[in-house]
Amino acid sequence: MTLPAASSAASPLADALCPPPGAAQGLDAMLAHFSLLAPVLDALPDVAFFVKDVQGRYVLANRTLAQRCGFKEKSGLYGKTTEEVFPRRFGRSYLEQDMAAIHAGQQLTDQLELHLYPGRQPGWCLTTKEPLREADGRVVGLAGISRDLKANEGSHPAYSRLADVVQYIQEHYVQPLNLKQLAEMAGMSVAQLERYFHKVFHLTPRQVLLKTRLDAATALLVKHDKVTDVAALCGYTDHSAFSRQFKATVGVTPTEYRMTLQAERGA
Repeated sequence: MTLPAASSAASPLADALCPPPGAAQGLDAMLAHFSLLAPVLDALPDVAFFVKDVQGRYVLANRTLAQRCGFKEKSGLYGKTTEEVFPRRFGRSYLEQDMAAIHAGQQLTDQLELHLYPGRQPGWCLTTKEPLREADGRVVGLAGISRDLKANEGSHPAYSRLADVVQYIQEHYVQPLNLKQLAEMAGMSVAQLERYFHKVFHLTPRQVLLKTRLDAATALLVKHDKVTDVAALCGYTDHSAFSRQFKATVGVTPTEYRMTLQAERGA
């Protein structure tokens, strides 16, 4: 999975998880620091938190992640990679993403992803991963969070400014996105539109369009439509472009996604 270029600015996750100046170094010392946050992290039902070593093995997690992976205790995750925890094709993709971040030393910030939640129901989240470094810059692990995207945006006080735009995207997601047209529809500039989208959805307009298209795609794949037909029905004139974007967001190809659901449901 391709990672974005590394940012020169520290991420909020890096700031929050950075041990205080003068603290002992090494992953074990960092884990002792992170463990102080365990009661707070365990109280977040919509956030999955983890720390992994340089082999991609879980060494720390919160209760939400453990429960979503089918473990009664967080310790059940420890020592395992995502390949041993998630459905095989998904787990392999997540591990590849982890190792790419560790080896390149690059952070992944607010990556829109579609995960399978309990009961194999799809759920959207924003994922951030941050390499953990020694004082000399050597990467010794990886910390990350996956934050659920809520479905109650309509209650946000700024939602009324975007209601017509959102409805338009939902009804016309097969068409290319024209930001200028959407901004005019909302009576604001493109920059204002993007700010409002981020404020209400924590997403860009293009991410909302992508989410809408892939929501439709996953539903169609369950119904056993041909992948080429699904691509066309979801606004992609190029089947290969659809497959690439699907894998970049979901972690597996459309065909692998369907096969995973069929295997889980005993199809």
